[in-house]
Amino acid sequence: MAATQLAAAQKGKLTAGEVVDRIKSHLGIPWNPKTFRDTFKVGGPDTPVTGIATSFGGNFRVWKLADEAGLNMLVVHEPTYYSDADVIDWVKDDPMYMWKLDWATRHNIVEWRIHDHWHAHKPDGIQTGWDNAIGWNKYLIEGSLTRWKLPPTTLGELAKYVAKTLNSRSVRVIGDPNLPVTDFARGGHGLAQNVAAIQTADAILVSEAREFDSFEYVRDTVLSGEKKGAIFTSHQTGEDEGMRYFAEWSQPFLPEVPVKFIPTTDEYWTV
Repeated sequence: MAATQLAAAQKGKLTAGEVVDRIKSHLGIPWNPKTFRDTFKVGGPDTPVTGIATSFGGNFRVWKLADEAGLNMLVVHEPTYYSDADVIDWVKDDPMYMWKLDWATRHNIVEWRIHDHWHAHKPDGIQTGWDNAIGWNKYLIEGSLTRWKLPPTTLGELAKYVAKTLNSRSVRVIGDPNLPVTDFARGGHGLAQNVAAIQTADAILVSEAREFDSFEYVRDTVLSGEKKGAIFTSHQTGEDEGMRYFAEWSQPFLPEVPVKFIPTTDEYWTV
């Protein structure tokens, strides 16, 4: 840490380590010290914090917007260095990695990831934020965060609603757009989760699914004559709102600095 940063920390300014300690103390669950995800990815605990930005991912757009807003600490949900464990060995000599890290260093950026423990929070912080954003809380089936009894609608109308409400350009649908839907469920990343979900609902919504398994299972289900459907979205569309909720959740116990959500956004475009 630079001498000026050390001096600021010694004057009592909130540090990144203190931010992390407060987050841990408010989660309401034991901290797993073996986590490889929920650790510092850029900088370290001694860095003085001017403000906090939360987002789904640690891409350069989010960093730049945070810097412009005077927020030098980022709390993100997903990887910064292109692998689940943010493994450095394979990118340490890559020009993109070196450029990104140099930019962060020059702009005094510190980044910490919270993935495992935000999902483990009761209730799941990512799903809670998504539920708040989609606007169906009054339709939730009691005891669930991922199953709804919706007013009668169609698969096509649901897909349009999801795309508009979550500001996504990457919504894909399998099934008849006129399929009647009232029982709706949220699937998961893996095939087993989506098989279980579609068996309980008219249609499901899935983010970050693999095309070779979940897409094909749903396709065969529909082609077999089953009255089912699925809405597939990007990973970001399925989880960014959970980090908006993280900003709302954490601001009360971090009163010294602003805490602002910066959406990662759906960067895709289509032809």
